[in-house]
Amino acid sequence: MAISYAAFPAAVIYTNKTLKEPCQHLLWGDEVTVESIDGKVAKVVGRKTSGYMRTSDLVSEQILQITFVDIGQGDGVFLTMPTGKHMLIDAGDGDSMQRFLRWRFDNFTSQVAFETAVISHSDQDHYGGFSDVFDENLTIGTLFHNGIMEQTGANPLGSRSSTTPSLVTELITTRPELDAFLKYVAVWKNKRYPTMLDKGIRNKVLTKIRSLSVSDEYLPGYGPNDPIQIEVLGPIVETIGDETGLRWLGDPGKTKNGHSIVLRLTIGGVRILLGGDLNIPSENLLMAHHTGLSTPAASAIEHAALVAAARAKFQVEIAKACHHGSADVSLDFLQALNPIATVISSGDDEPYAHPRAEALGAIGACSRGPRPLIFSTELARSTRENIKHPNVLKARLSELPSLIASSTEPKAKAKLEKEQEELLGSLDRSVAVFGAINLRTDGKRVVLAYKIEAPRRKDKKWDLYTLIPDARGQLRYQSQPDEA
Repeated sequence: MAISYAAFPAAVIYTNKTLKEPCQHLLWGDEVTVESIDGKVAKVVGRKTSGYMRTSDLVSEQILQITFVDIGQGDGVFLTMPTGKHMLIDAGDGDSMQRFLRWRFDNFTSQVAFETAVISHSDQDHYGGFSDVFDENLTIGTLFHNGIMEQTGANPLGSRSSTTPSLVTELITTRPELDAFLKYVAVWKNKRYPTMLDKGIRNKVLTKIRSLSVSDEYLPGYGPNDPIQIEVLGPIVETIGDETGLRWLGDPGKTKNGHSIVLRLTIGGVRILLGGDLNIPSENLLMAHHTGLSTPAASAIEHAALVAAARAKFQVEIAKACHHGSADVSLDFLQALNPIATVISSGDDEPYAHPRAEALGAIGACSRGPRPLIFSTELARSTRENIKHPNVLKARLSELPSLIASSTEPKAKAKLEKEQEELLGSLDRSVAVFGAINLRTDGKRVVLAYKIEAPRRKDKKWDLYTLIPDARGQLRYQSQPDEA
């Protein structure tokens, strides 16, 4: 047996050698086990489905795979590099990322090694899910964060300077600094962020932990001479007089959000922005830092110059929208991004009405091409009401174990156990299948896709969007008519 991968942009598994009855629809890059080959037909197993494929639909090269996981209101991005290494950027809040990873790694029956994890910033809807992930059979090579640490007391983000502008100066930049901080439990007791990190260390999931900023230039292992480059575009650590830190942006929430880790991944001719919850003040700060120009622009001429200069660092083909489609976004920054496609991670059960209508309009207006693509994890999934309101489902799942344990009547117990299994399965399927936005690329072409919830054909389970080079080598999306 040998391992191959589904060819661009998708491939089909059939029930028999005649290749007339489809039974599974594979996305480009899906792993396929080839059991045997007979002429132009291969006997295979892919996505837990046995059948037959055309050998022309199989390739030997792995590609970059990025999954924007449907973790509700928050961010959670899972990456698999062409080398097979895994990376996690944020994990949402609650156990949705944990459930996705259980589905992806067969319930962690074998230990899984993540090369890197990144917590873009210390908001619960970006880091809370790591607490559940840390319960699994996995290790993380290095965890990167922005250095801001939640604390008790009058200064929830730690000490600040008396300079103008004021800086958050009490940053945790290394593992020894974190260990020293965690020794004084009274300083962080009942704060979820340090509690989560402490759990990761105690569970031996985390070993190396350090901060990341523009001074690093690139994520370690993904520098300018590597096949994949990951530039660190934010946050910006400043020095004013004798003080060094991250600029205070008006209140703890805006400061944490604004200093999110911002990454630009480049593979071949494809660039992807992976940022956290940037806001207008921080976007202006980032553009000023990377261009040397004043922000915000004061005139049409200054605006044009700022956008042109900022595109050198921020323009991408695909962008993950910052802050779940919040309206707190700079039009200069959106125009600098100038993406072909944007992915928004948002949820149903949230008080902010994300994505905001004006943000959707602005993203479309500032994007490339006559038909810019806007994807949303929330809109891609419309399963049953109990999934749309996971708190109701989770409450039932929380009480079922005690009900099962106390049940003395076999039939009643079996009924409860079946209910538990079905609820877990429905939640896993909602998180792992529906709502997730899949990005696949080899650096030359791109596929963006999500699962169709009620497909009419077994060979059309994916809603596919392809970006391919035009005659000048520029990636373009060409609209395809819907099937009747």
